[in-house]
Amino acid sequence: MLKTTLQRTLAAALLAATLAPALAAAKHPSVKRAFNVPPSADLSYSIKARQRGMSLGGENLTVWRAGDGSYSLVSETRAALFGKILENKSEGAIDDYGLAPALYTEKRFRKEASTATFKRDSKTIVFGDSDESYPLKGGEQDRNSAPWQLAAVARGAPEQFTPGSEWTFFVAGRRDAEPWIFKVVKQESVRTGEGEVNAVHLVKAPPPDAKGQQVDLWLAPSLEWYPVRLRFADSDGDYVEQTLEKITKK
Repeated sequence: MLKTTLQRTLAAALLAATLAPALAAAKHPSVKRAFNVPPSADLSYSIKARQRGMSLGGENLTVWRAGDGSYSLVSETRAALFGKILENKSEGAIDDYGLAPALYTEKRFRKEASTATFKRDSKTIVFGDSDESYPLKGGEQDRNSAPWQLAAVARGAPEQFTPGSEWTFFVAGRRDAEPWIFKVVKQESVRTGEGEVNAVHLVKAPPPDAKGQQVDLWLAPSLEWYPVRLRFADSDGDYVEQTLEKITKK
């Protein structure tokens, strides 16, 4: 009996040791994909939002720059009466994986700015608001860069963005990082300031047992695969939805 129990224990330990690398890889994917970074542009969006129980309207300006092996992305959301309610910044290099963030900054309404730093020398991701850290394996993104990395991948292999296909990235936020799995839902018509456009609708849903942020993203193939609509929804009911009004290429 003791021998059987010991054998089972050893077998379980061996199985766990065998599965551990696979589970770690699934939680922190590092995949090289074909990509084609979107051209530089200023994108103006109209905003509908609900923050702390209040319904808000406003505008967003997203400034996207890419070239000479680097990129920068600044997104500012303003609401009537309140001014700037959200500012996200991401900047870094463009490497073999696509966008390679160096610094992510998120400033929410009436809160101090939060940062995630991608330390390429020590190959770690660290945070200003927590003691968490994660290894850098290649291909990691932040909350601001992830939709644009997805657009770059879509531009590199548009024929693969079919309903049901999934695209996973390891994404850093304000205090930690986690896999984001974007799933293609279908093509939909989106009314924008640039006219009615067909867009590929993707959804990043939180795990069933988590209270993470859900992201809905609409990318328009006819407009360089730029995001023409984005919706960020928190578990508490707060959300920010932005719809494209104007594109100015730079």
